[in-house]
Amino acid sequence: MLAYASPAMAHDGTGLAGGFVAGFLHPLSGPDHMLAMISVGLWGAFLGRPLVYALPMIFPTVMVIGAGMGMVGVPLPPVEIGIALSVLTLGLLILFAVRAPLWVACAIVAMFGLFHGYAHGLELPSAADPIGYSTGFVLSTGLLHLTGIALGLLKVSKAGALALRGAGGVIAVFGALFWMGVVTP
Repeated sequence: MLAYASPAMAHDGTGLAGGFVAGFLHPLSGPDHMLAMISVGLWGAFLGRPLVYALPMIFPTVMVIGAGMGMVGVPLPPVEIGIALSVLTLGLLILFAVRAPLWVACAIVAMFGLFHGYAHGLELPSAADPIGYSTGFVLSTGLLHLTGIALGLLKVSKAGALALRGAGGVIAVFGALFWMGVVTP
């Protein structure tokens, strides 16, 4: 039962009650967000320089842009599908050790950052302390990216590289479950 998750579990539609602590804990409250954030770091670590630095900076930067779009009501395709596809796609990229060109990797991560940010921008105006919440959220996101990068250091050994690719497969399975939860009634 723990392996099956409803879409965008961190978004329960009730608004955001708190400030910094609530924002910091929010990315940890749904496995879809947590896996996407860790996957950005993992894939960046796999790809090496300069993407190991660039991807974890692009994601939260574009996430802020997406949040702004959500706050002002700019229409986007179904956001929950974009979030689910972010986990599925990033997991597959890690599983198959895809070495995308710099601009492609940046575009993929930016697109997914936009969807994740948009989902939060829809909720942000109801936060008691939107600045504190946003600060906590971005800090937690960065730490999850760093966790992925740290795990990515395992790539130096053959066994570690295989374990990381296996982790990508597990992440992709979760992404498929999230996606099925979004597209099936």
